[in-house]
Amino acid sequence: MTTVTHALADADAALGTLVDAVRALPADAGSGPSLLPGWTRGHVLSHVTNVGHAMARQAEHAGRGTTIEPYDGGRAGRDAAIEAGAGRTATQHVAALEAARARLAASWPAPGAPAWSAPVAYRDGVLTDVALAWWREARIHAVDAVVGIDVDAWDDAFCAHLRSFLAERLPDGVRLPDGADAVELEGAPRDVAAWLAGRTPAGPVTARRHGVDVALPELGPWPSSTR
Repeated sequence: MTTVTHALADADAALGTLVDAVRALPADAGSGPSLLPGWTRGHVLSHVTNVGHAMARQAEHAGRGTTIEPYDGGRAGRDAAIEAGAGRTATQHVAALEAARARLAASWPAPGAPAWSAPVAYRDGVLTDVALAWWREARIHAVDAVVGIDVDAWDDAFCAHLRSFLAERLPDGVRLPDGADAVELEGAPRDVAAWLAGRTPAGPVTARRHGVDVALPELGPWPSSTR
């Protein structure tokens, strides 16, 4: 439970920082740009709110011994909900995020409770997978919202988790800096994590084959999920 306990605390801290940043923005700030193609800042904030509720209901049902899809209406329902909330004012986004935060806090079982091993619909996994997914969503999208939060807010534990989770995006024959394959990535752990997540690293990430610089590989898709 050590990783999960840290994940929940750090995700909550990320959401708290995001809420504070949005609270300081002008009312129409949701119409501003985000780091995600085709999405405004409001789309990102709406998504964070909605995925928070989706993960909370995974936990609520796990505690009852039942499973439920993360979003009503599947992918189409998810997308419609994002659009519906994207036009909120900054104050409305803050209220929506705080409601999701409160629901999440109430939904997680106590550390070590049997519910953490309960099956969930999300990725056909267990509730610990949901907690880690929420950690990723909160930390990554806090950066995507362009509210002054950067990847330097990611701690070592989160970066290590991202590198492990996203390693499957690497093509065959490419490994992280501790590997020994034909092509090896080089860069600070946080920068490699940001690059794997498709975000701009603060420092350089390079690839080398037999000691010679080569082009960075093209990343594969994000690991399959409902996001």
